[in-house]
Amino acid sequence: MGVGHQTAGHRTVPHTADLRIEAWAPTREDCLAEAVRGLVNSFAGVAGRRPRYCASRHMTARPDADLLVAVIDEVIYRLDADGEIPVWVQARPAGDGGIIVFFALVLVAEAEITGAVPKAASLHELRSAPDATGGWSCAVGAPARGSRSGS
Repeated sequence: MGVGHQTAGHRTVPHTADLRIEAWAPTREDCLAEAVRGLVNSFAGVAGRRPRYCASRHMTARPDADLLVAVIDEVIYRLDADGEIPVWVQARPAGDGGIIVFFALVLVAEAEITGAVPKAASLHELRSAPDATGGWSCAVGAPARGSRSGS
């Protein structure tokens, strides 16, 4: 993962019947936003697209791994229900221990679909926690539509 978490980043790793997204950042909120970027980059090209909509969502969940699932599932829900993909995402802490996630969105028709679209966040090998470097890291599986892997 990131060296000392001076910067945020993500990577996608092929995993049995699905995709695994690993992210790291200095803070919990930045790590969750980076996981969303990894998810979007795994199936769509949105670089240079101008957002058409902005939205925010207050989310709470315990433990933090459940918050990661909630954020990933929100992105997938917006994709399925509204045909929207985030081109930009930011998360900030909320006073109740949750987060507020801000999305800048484009329509799916305006994005370049480059891979299999995920259907849900998987609970298998789910992780979101502080790490030994003093930053945060998280990992989540995302089975693609048509795969046999379950949530």
